[in-house]
Amino acid sequence: MMEQRNLIMAIVMSVSILLGWQILIEAPRVEQERAKIDAQKTGKSTETAATAPSGSAIQAPSPNTSGNSSNAVAPVAGQPARPAAVSRENILGAVPRVKIQTNRLVGSIRLDGALIDDLTLLDYRQSLDKNSKNIILLSPQGTKEPYFTWFGWAAITPNISVPDTSTKWKSDKEILSVGSPVTLRWTSPENIEFTQTLSIDKDFMFSVRQTVTNNSQQLAEIHPFGLVSMTGTPETSGFWILHEGPIGAFDGKLTELDYDDIEDEDGGIKTQKSTGGWIGITAKYFATTLVPDQKSLNTSRFVHTAPNGQNKYQVDYLAAAQSINPGTSSEFNARLFAGAKEVRVLDAYRDELNLPIFDKLVDFGWFYYLTKPIFYALEYFHRILGNFGLAILLLTVLIKIAFFPLANKSYRSMSRLKKLQPKMVEIRERYKDDRQRQNQAMMELYKKEGANPMSGCFPILIQIPVFFALYKVLFVAIEMRHAPFFGWIQDLSAPDPLGILIGFGLFEWNVPPMLAVANIGIWPIIMGITMYLQQKLNPQPADPMQQKIFMVLPIVFTFLLGGFPAGLVIYWAWNNLLSIAQQWVIMRKMGVSASGAAINPGQPKPPPRGNRKTKQAPAGADSEENPSRTSGANKGKAQTKNKGKTRRRRKRR
Repeated sequence: MMEQRNLIMAIVMSVSILLGWQILIEAPRVEQERAKIDAQKTGKSTETAATAPSGSAIQAPSPNTSGNSSNAVAPVAGQPARPAAVSRENILGAVPRVKIQTNRLVGSIRLDGALIDDLTLLDYRQSLDKNSKNIILLSPQGTKEPYFTWFGWAAITPNISVPDTSTKWKSDKEILSVGSPVTLRWTSPENIEFTQTLSIDKDFMFSVRQTVTNNSQQLAEIHPFGLVSMTGTPETSGFWILHEGPIGAFDGKLTELDYDDIEDEDGGIKTQKSTGGWIGITAKYFATTLVPDQKSLNTSRFVHTAPNGQNKYQVDYLAAAQSINPGTSSEFNARLFAGAKEVRVLDAYRDELNLPIFDKLVDFGWFYYLTKPIFYALEYFHRILGNFGLAILLLTVLIKIAFFPLANKSYRSMSRLKKLQPKMVEIRERYKDDRQRQNQAMMELYKKEGANPMSGCFPILIQIPVFFALYKVLFVAIEMRHAPFFGWIQDLSAPDPLGILIGFGLFEWNVPPMLAVANIGIWPIIMGITMYLQQKLNPQPADPMQQKIFMVLPIVFTFLLGGFPAGLVIYWAWNNLLSIAQQWVIMRKMGVSASGAAINPGQPKPPPRGNRKTKQAPAGADSEENPSRTSGANKGKAQTKNKGKTRRRRKRR
């Protein structure tokens, strides 16, 4: 009993620590991060140009120069900040651009520097509001938080000019679309022609073919490179189970860095070398990723700087040097993924383009080999049923069927324990001062009746991996984002919106983070009720204190899961209902009621007490329902009476 009490206390303390951490530490920390980010957003915007990646023998070119890059020594060159009142539309219209137009993307390429710095996703909006704006992925310099990509070259040979962020390119087309690539050209003073041919597929992958034609009289040695530049620290979800920030795959191994990790690196730079691979910056649902030639030896970097006190993050790669003799040309192929992290799209890129672990841009975590099949099952059921909520319910039923034999055996054993509770209480009372004898008697009882005291753990243990895997799917898969169920649940990836502190939707109130844990919705309450009902079916501890603690746990988990995605809470409630039905049927078959009383369906019901119309049996009559209970005295009187009758018959004869 002491071990059980310790286990219960450990559970209660663990849950209390989790709740305390969320209320006292995590919520204030998130508020501080948001305040910090808001301060950066409202602060003065600095238009800092990107820094070309540099190798051991290469100096970083100055973004403001279009001459000899080897003479440049400044790693970052600042540009005058634009007034904050200048709108995004005015910034985009200030310089010549090539439009990007597909069924899923719109944007533009700035011809001054050939920067891809304007990209909007047509399939995704910022909120559930129909009038909500589309997600803007990339933004040009001059906005509050510039976020752009740049493909270029870094020169090794002295007196060789390469394009920079201010180079004015010429385009052969005005619109880049699917099946209609655009070619940009620029010729250096040394008569070296640089060409970039950009194309885009039907989803989110750009292809960039970089060609250098050496029409000069000298050897040209250059490095192709690509980079992604982001200004300002983005607001993240703040959950340890999800990675948001710089990410890369090098020699088939995944590298994930938080924004703080780069700041802590020596010089704010972390370098990786590999053949092929990819590198980028990922958010919860979207990513911008560079994919160099998979046969090239590349030096990749994660970089952090803070010009004028504003954080700036950059990921880049520097490909192996290319030696281009006079009269010859060289080509380098790269790709850029910029869009939504849709699982099937990423899988297709991984397989068709032979990109190692590219699908792990979606953070399926430790349970990858369980989480991903669950996602595909939900997606398949969604195609059939048209609703991800119904898909979750169907998947739960199939999981219950798959584990039915194990759960059935467990519930049978639990029913035996329920039936044995009076005997268990009796043993505890009889040997309350002899713990060893008590345990021995308990084991003998379990063995005799075929009961397993650990059986109640199995139904919970077998669903814990499924629970976490489904949680990951609901939390990280963009397919679940804004996926509706029925009624008030219009986003399965978000918590139930009808919280108790807003009168279940009767009035509006911006609930403070400190009280968010108490703002539980309707579905968490339903889940708590089903958990309580299931708890009542389970064998109860003999100790009254333990019984009270177990009855409190459904309340604790109701508040604990109140902030979880609604889809997960719906799964848990539905799973509880199925378990209750399964356990109730098994208990009835084994002759045990919900209260633990024995039931024999084959026995006739005894007459109701207090019914005057019911014919009462004579006081000395035998009980028909239980003849074995006839007293010995009555039995003796009956035998004497029978002997007297026999003697009288003999005398008459």
